[in-house]
Amino acid sequence: MTLSTNNNQSSLASELETLIKNLPDHPHGKLIERALGVLLRIADEEVERLDWKILTTALEDLEKGFKVFHPYRHTRKVTIFGSARLSPQSSEYRLAVEFARYITQFGFMVLTGAGGGIMQAGNEGAGREHSFGLNIELPFEQGTNPFIAGDDKLIKFQYFFTRKLFFLKESDAVALFPGGFGTQDEAFETLTLCQTGKYGPSPLVLIDEPGGDYWKTWNEYNYSNLLARGLISAEDSSLYTITDSLATACNIIRQFYCVYHSIRYVEDLLVMRLNSQLTDEQVAQLNEEYSDILVKGKIEKSSALPAEMKDETSNLPRLTLHFNRLNSGRLYKMINQINKFGICLPIEPHPEWK
Repeated sequence: MTLSTNNNQSSLASELETLIKNLPDHPHGKLIERALGVLLRIADEEVERLDWKILTTALEDLEKGFKVFHPYRHTRKVTIFGSARLSPQSSEYRLAVEFARYITQFGFMVLTGAGGGIMQAGNEGAGREHSFGLNIELPFEQGTNPFIAGDDKLIKFQYFFTRKLFFLKESDAVALFPGGFGTQDEAFETLTLCQTGKYGPSPLVLIDEPGGDYWKTWNEYNYSNLLARGLISAEDSSLYTITDSLATACNIIRQFYCVYHSIRYVEDLLVMRLNSQLTDEQVAQLNEEYSDILVKGKIEKSSALPAEMKDETSNLPRLTLHFNRLNSGRLYKMINQINKFGICLPIEPHPEWK
């Protein structure tokens, strides 16, 4: 790689050239080279101090997140969203405490925004050992709650966008409790990313208190305005579940990873990793029911592809398919069907090890 620089950058460029020559032995050398190249290209351009401050602060946020989450990369996690304004005496608060306590019994850890209200409830229910806190400095409403304050798994972000990245990057499910503008923003952004395939597939559960109608009313709006106008598809409702039952909410999350494990793309081929092998008859059933989401070919059983041989999941059986990347709701339905082919039993010590 040749780095273009002006005279003011020549010394820095020389040092980086030396560094880059030592990268071939690094497992991620090519990506590091790309990152350094971006920084040097920006340095050659007319970029204002504020832009550099944004870039540097964002990188510092990312660095903190990567460092904290790395030791827990094999443990499945659930992000909990909800209002910061609900008091510990409210029924929604107690519900969130119980949800977090219940879901950690299945081996999950919990991510919250580390503030009050539902965030505090999530950390209280999960306990410090099973909690992460992703805090951000705000002029109001965002002190760190006592159940995560001072913990090594508390991260203080400067930007909302880097904080949001980690909420979804690190989570294998999202649980939403009632909340205001922030919660609505988180609900719709998560849905958008699920719909467009930029997040998941992962379960999204919207939890009302028993007999409550917060999310039911929200859903009625989606149907009466968005669906009725053709702005969303009927199948998009498969991306989320609304329930007022904690048992249902936890079982949906737990059972999503019963047979299904995860996906990745190898070029244009979707590779679905599985915790257990499907029979030929079960794959034939999938082809019969879900051929509409394929661009070409069939859903086929496979072992790890050559490009995946260094993957930590290379021992898992796979399905491969040319997914059209449009019908995410149908893909979620197929995953639910695949999970029905297995029996979801607790496995010690980490029933949701990934």
